[in-house]
Parts: sequence; C-alpha cells; structure tokens
Amino acid sequence: MAITPQQASWKAREICNLAPIVPVLVVHDVAHARPLAEALVAGGLPALEVTLRTPAALDVIREMSQVAGGVVGAGTLVTPADVTAAVEAGAKFGVSPGATPMLLDAAEEAGLPMLPGAATASEAMALLERGYDMLKFFPAEASGGAPALKAIGAPLPQISFCPTGGVSPMNAESYLSLPNVICAGGSWVAPAKLVEAGDWSAIQELARAASQLPRG
Repeated sequence: MAITPQQASWKAREICNLAPIVPVLVVHDVAHARPLAEALVAGGLPALEVTLRTPAALDVIREMSQVAGGVVGAGTLVTPADVTAAVEAGAKFGVSPGATPMLLDAAEEAGLPMLPGAATASEAMALLERGYDMLKFFPAEASGGAPALKAIGAPLPQISFCPTGGVSPMNAESYLSLPNVICAGGSWVAPAKLVEAGDWSAIQELARAASQLPRG
C-alpha cells in the first residue's frame, strides 16, 4: 500500500523514538542474524538497521524480522531495486545515505517508511519541501559533527535528525543532547569481533548501555 511522504516520515520518527541508538549492522553470516537481533533487542535497542553491504544482508533481514520485539530496517538503499528487495525481505523501514526522487518515489509506492540522508541545509530543505521532516544526517562526523547539526537546526527547527557515520560512545551524547536529534545510528554495539565470536551476552551489555544514553 502506497504512503505519502508525510506518512513515511511520521512512521520513521516513531521508529527513531524507540531508543536513543539504532544499531547499524553489517552482517556477513546469516547464522548470526537471529542471536544478534535477540541480544540487541534484549539490551533495549529494538530498531535495527541491516545495511545492504553484504551478500547475506537480505537473508539477515528475513531472519531478524522473526525476532519478537524487533523492528528491522534496511540500510544503504540507493536504487528502486534496493527498495523492492528490502520490502520483499521483510524490512519495516529503509535508510539511505542520500535521497533521489526515484528512490523516494519507489519507497512511497512500496509503502516503506524512509529515513533519507542529508548533509547540508539545502538537502534538508529539499526533503522538507517534499514532506520529510525526519532525516538521517550523514556522514555525521565528516560533515562537521554535532556543532554542524546544531547550526543547521537553528534555522530549520522543524526537522529532526538521526546522525550516523562516526558516532561513537565518546561523542553520542553530544549529538543526543541536541533538540533536533531523536536518536543516533551506531555500529559499536555490535563489533565484528564479538559477532564472530558469538558473544551475545557482551553485545547485550553494549546495547543496554547504549539504550540508557540520555536524550535532550
């Protein structure tokens, strides 16, 4: 069922409100999918972004989508074909590094709530003009970090962001303290070494700590 940009943005905002951190996941082995999702959800991070950067990604989304309490989305959507594949795999939301009319058209037609990326005021204004007021700020650190996002927020207070790209335990609170930030995307809650080792309890503890980060 098709949705409007406003409906897509409202749903994306709802998902972003679930926890202060959205894990950004690059999963190579589908066998890791379910226990990884279970650990993150148990730790208090229900919204999961599985990036389409590995051959296993779509199967990972299928597996994670069966975990109770999880809301699984697909990241790195860049083409209409990506949108179709993500929806067929069971993704409940999409995340893109930027935004193009074709990509947004496809997501709206497919009924997939999107978190489109913007790094400048002009990009944010163009998305707001279309109806999106919940955006991804990417690449966050390379684009000036929390000070840049604070500056963008001054003339555009009606837009909220999920900064991603270089967000870490050391700087997450500087982003989350901003009034125009709802959550942040981070990969540190599922480090490759712990995933490969199957240390799900350690990942659950990282998730729990991230879930308790204060928001402004």
